[in-house]
Amino acid sequence: MKVGHPDWTEPRREGSFIGLLSLETLNFRLYPLRFSFVALESIHFPTDKAANLLRGAFGTIFARMACVPHCPGARECEWRATCPYARLFEPSVLGGPSGFADKPRPFVFRATHLDNRTVPSGSSFRFDLNLFDLRSPAVAYLALTFAQLASEGLGPGRGRAALTEVSQVDENGEPVARIYDSESRILREAAPPMELSLEPATERVGRMCVRFVTPTELKSGQQVAERPEFGILAARIRDRLSTLRELYDGGPLPIDFRAFAERASRVRMTRCEIEQVSVIRRSSRTGRAHPIGGFIGQAEYEGDLAEFIPYLKAAKWTGVGRQTVWGKGELDVETGGTSVAAKAPALY
Repeated sequence: MKVGHPDWTEPRREGSFIGLLSLETLNFRLYPLRFSFVALESIHFPTDKAANLLRGAFGTIFARMACVPHCPGARECEWRATCPYARLFEPSVLGGPSGFADKPRPFVFRATHLDNRTVPSGSSFRFDLNLFDLRSPAVAYLALTFAQLASEGLGPGRGRAALTEVSQVDENGEPVARIYDSESRILREAAPPMELSLEPATERVGRMCVRFVTPTELKSGQQVAERPEFGILAARIRDRLSTLRELYDGGPLPIDFRAFAERASRVRMTRCEIEQVSVIRRSSRTGRAHPIGGFIGQAEYEGDLAEFIPYLKAAKWTGVGRQTVWGKGELDVETGGTSVAAKAPALY
C-alpha cells in the first residue's frame, strides 16, 4: 500500500482536510468510513462480539505499527503528543480541556451485522468505523492497520482476509468517495466530512419511537438508569456530541445546557419495551473479563420533540452511553405515525 514510511511520518495525500468549525456552528461532523474485505479463509465472528473482536485486534496491531520500539506505554512515552495510537486509543494521556478525566476515543465500530456469522473463503464482508477526529484524522493509519489485521487473521480461528477497499459513505450508508482500493494501492484524500445539522426540525414533531439497536447503558448521576427516560437520554447524547466536538473538532456545542435539559425533561415516555442483554468481553492484554451488555428494544416518547430529533439522529453515528467504542449505544429514530412498538402491549 503506497501510503507512507516505516517511521510513520505523514503519508502523501492529494489535497488537504478542511479547517475547524466556528464555535457558533450548531452541527456535528465526522468521517463515516467503510472497510471492505474478501475472506481468504473461513472467518467466524462470535455472537454479540464482532465489534469487540475488531476493536481488540485493531488496538494491538495499531500499537505495534505506530509506536516506537520499546515504547514504555502512552503515559510515559515522550512522543505521545504526536503518536496516532495515543490520540485514538489513549486520548486521556494527551491533556486537553479540563473536566475530561476519561476522554472518549474518537471512533466507534459498526459491525453488528457480523455477529454470529461465518464468512466462507472467497466471500466478501465489511464493517464501518465512524471517525470523529477532525483535527488530525488518521485515515491512512486506519487503512494500514486493518490491512495488516486482515492478513494476520480475524476471529477465534484467525481466518485470513484481504482489504479490498476503503470508502467514505453518506447519511444513507451509500459510498460517496473511494479512499483506497487494492488494485491501485494508492490512498486518496477523503471527501469533506459528513456534516449533521443540529438545528431544530422545521416541522412540529410530537411523537417519536427510538429503537436501541445494540446494548445500551445510560448513567444518571452515579447510577446506571434502568429505563431510557427522555431527559436522561437527551442529556447523555448532548454531552457526548459536545465532548467529541470540544476534543476533536471546533469546540463544544454553543447551547444553554441547563435550558436544553429542562425542555427535555418535559418529554414523556409513553411506551417502553426493552430487555437486558448480558455480554462479557475478555481483554486479550490483561485477561480480565468485562461486562459490555445493556438494554435493547424500543421506547416511545411524546412532547415537543422538534429540537431533539437532530441530536437523536446524530447519535446513530456516535452512539450514546457507556462503552460506545465497542459499538454499544447505537440507535434508530422513527417520527410521526404509529410505530412497531404500538402493535404490542407495553411492558409497564
